[in-house]
Amino acid sequence: MARRKKKRQRPRQKPKQGQKKRIASFLKNERVHFITGVIVAFIGIFMLLAIVSFFFTGAADQSKVLNKTFTELIRSEAPEVENWTGAGGAYIAELFVNEWFGLFSALIPIFLIYIGLRMMKVSDFPFLKALFITAFGLIGGSVSSAFILDGIFPDTHVKWGGAHGMQIERILESSVGWPGIVLLILLFITIIVVALRKSSMYRIQETLINGTSSFASQNETFPTIEEDDPDEPEKEKRPGLIKRFFTWLKKVRPFAEEGHGEEKHETDEQDSLTAGTLYNPADPVAMFPKPSVTKKPFPIEREDKFEVIVPEDDEAVHTPHPEENKKEEETTLPELLPQEDYDPRKDLSSFRFPTMNLLKVYNTGERAVDMDEQNENKEKIIHTLRNYGIEITSIKATVGPTITLYEIVPQAGVRISKIRNLEDDIALSLSALGIRIIAPMPGKGTIGIEVPNKDPQIVSMQSVISSKKFQECNYELPVALGKTITNEVFIFDLTKMPHLLVAGATGQGKSVGLNAIITSLLYKKHPSEMKMVLIDPKMVEFNIYAAVEKHYLAKLPDEEKAIITDVTKVTQTLNSLTKEMDDRYELLMRAHVRTVKEYNEKFVKRRLNPEKGHRYMPYIVVVIDEFGDLIMTAGKEIEMPIARIAQKARAVGMHMVIATQRPTTNIITGTIKANFPARMAFRVTSQIDSRTILDMSGANQLIGRGDMLFSQGSTLIRIQCAFVDTPEVEDISQYIGKQRGYDAAFALPEVISDIEVAPGAADLNDRDPLFDEAARLIVVHQQGSTSLIQRKFSIGYNRAGRLMDQLEAAGIVGAVQGSKPREVFIADEYSLEKLLDSLR
Repeated sequence: MARRKKKRQRPRQKPKQGQKKRIASFLKNERVHFITGVIVAFIGIFMLLAIVSFFFTGAADQSKVLNKTFTELIRSEAPEVENWTGAGGAYIAELFVNEWFGLFSALIPIFLIYIGLRMMKVSDFPFLKALFITAFGLIGGSVSSAFILDGIFPDTHVKWGGAHGMQIERILESSVGWPGIVLLILLFITIIVVALRKSSMYRIQETLINGTSSFASQNETFPTIEEDDPDEPEKEKRPGLIKRFFTWLKKVRPFAEEGHGEEKHETDEQDSLTAGTLYNPADPVAMFPKPSVTKKPFPIEREDKFEVIVPEDDEAVHTPHPEENKKEEETTLPELLPQEDYDPRKDLSSFRFPTMNLLKVYNTGERAVDMDEQNENKEKIIHTLRNYGIEITSIKATVGPTITLYEIVPQAGVRISKIRNLEDDIALSLSALGIRIIAPMPGKGTIGIEVPNKDPQIVSMQSVISSKKFQECNYELPVALGKTITNEVFIFDLTKMPHLLVAGATGQGKSVGLNAIITSLLYKKHPSEMKMVLIDPKMVEFNIYAAVEKHYLAKLPDEEKAIITDVTKVTQTLNSLTKEMDDRYELLMRAHVRTVKEYNEKFVKRRLNPEKGHRYMPYIVVVIDEFGDLIMTAGKEIEMPIARIAQKARAVGMHMVIATQRPTTNIITGTIKANFPARMAFRVTSQIDSRTILDMSGANQLIGRGDMLFSQGSTLIRIQCAFVDTPEVEDISQYIGKQRGYDAAFALPEVISDIEVAPGAADLNDRDPLFDEAARLIVVHQQGSTSLIQRKFSIGYNRAGRLMDQLEAAGIVGAVQGSKPREVFIADEYSLEKLLDSLR
């Protein structure tokens, strides 16, 4: 049997080796390279034709392509497209132009054609230069097109800069303004021009030196500078900026040059560097071009304290040694190069905000108003009021996405309470689900009657986030909530609230409202500028945000999950947040400022020393779902830290959003209501619940499905909350989570419970049964953390704290150091075992 196996194994090795050789020779075959190049080039030509055709036929094809997959487009029953290259070309063109880089997306197929020609050995254009030009052209061209062409041709089917250009242009316009964008466009043009032709660099250099435009010769050498001509005085009167700089430099550092003839070869890189550039002591990085000189004396300004040696004939010139000016360079360099501002985004400088294509588009934004319905409702309202002896002088309608507001002006002498009492009668005549009468309208001499539309529209999160109002707002924590009954996008700044209470019955849109708040913040705030603490007793609502843990979430040290679902952990987290609040107030006091915004501005300007404990402080947003469940479980242990944070944390950049589906007085207590002036009320079942949330009725008359009332102080606004579906939130979280984040989530400080005994007072004669194992755990990990003991042994926080106090009394760990872990005094397990033996 062994011999048969050997005979079978021997012939198997030869075909494998031969097959590898055949594959290698096949891949090296010039014919294969040529055919592959032809295929790639033809693909590029096809894509280029599709993009060119898009500018002529895209308007007719756009409705057929949007929100459809490629498979749906090529099915037989699908409508025909007019693009020259068929459905495939229409799909590719729409993707490349409108979703990617706009007009300059044509560079992608051009680059593919170049790759194909290079594989066919037809083109010898440098690959790196082609890649560089394509990349810079796509980025700079899309931004330039969005900035210039989108403003000139706004009403076309073409997004000239594409989604990429529009997004970057909005960010740049809000950060550096339109002058900064113009400068960036000029920068891109300069880089591309210099990359395409080397001679353009010399032309720019000589233009800056001489103050007038000039052209280099074909061999890219500069003309020699002759002795001053008395017949041309005007030329010397107009020196360029760089030439004036050279004049100043000659006063500080005298030099003379040896003539260089035309016969000098440009291939000698070392010679060209030393003969064509000059070292600037004020800027050791910059290298300036220096023209060659003839054998005639070089005109130079002199001062008595410097000796200038002018060469005669071929005599060499003695120049000062660089060490002679080293001392002067070291003293002047710090003054000329001031320290730049601290950039909190530098650690994640490559972070990209979520794109608009992650949000679903609902084709309901341009739906026409049903005038028949409006006129019919007007007549019914007038007829019903007239039946009760109420005449009106005027009536007008404002149509919103789900509600229409009818404003009426009654005749003189009509009591407002009489109209308010006819609420049910008007609802009956209109056959409406429920109406709401606002008598009188705040700031107007009218009475408002809100009537639900028969065909309500969906307010998509995409339409709200992409709105100009949201994109251009400069709020610290902007939240795009939805649209009002006048179809205006409603945005508020969470820092001005400063805390928000959300309430409503089950299934009325409360969870969608929380997702809308979080999504708005993710689209606007960088991970370095905002952190979130998500508390979810239901365990399923916020689980989709786990992917952004290392970007946006904050948690206790050594906790496995950043989404807090355990009620016992909620108390620790809230106590930790109060400790963070107190630490921040101490830093504000030491910095002599009143708010976190002023503190961060000082820190960015490097007026606060990190070595003295100062740090950049991001905003912290605490979102709590099912607050009622927490109150029923933990009671005062939950309510008291929330009240403390709500009372004091505004100035230090900490804001809370709590939600509950049971708006009762034992859940929303007077302490909570006093510290949460901003309220979001979705539909509730009774008028009592509405008064509990808003201190007035109205929430019981809402129609549900995201219909809500927003209250801030005395103002009450009816809003249709923006709808963001769970798959959209998952896509946004995955988009952020796939990018490089921080090493871990933002660490909250550890807090010692008041129940624990004072440090050093633990009785070692009554040690905990887990004392030995806890000591070994701490020594192995070399980290004195209460949370580590709690997590590893699955015990409560109080018991873990007592264990830590016993370890401190035994000399294994040090004292509490604020938010930092305790110091471990035992270095290895051998020393620990000796200590444990002495305690037995």
